[in-house]
Amino acid sequence: MKIVDYVKDTKGELKHVSWPTRSQTIAFTIIVILISIAVSFFLGFFDFIFSQILQKFVL
Repeated sequence: MKIVDYVKDTKGELKHVSWPTRSQTIAFTIIVILISIAVSFFLGFFDFIFSQILQKFVL
């Protein structure tokens, strides 16, 4: 019956969790999306620059 005890304990612990409000969830989601886009542009920019540099040396 360990699995039943585990589920009961988990349910009890979830009552202590401080869940974010709807507006906080939306704000955090927007922040994550914006940071992901910024990082992708950053990495894409350096990938483009390094590929251009390598093409000059290789070809």
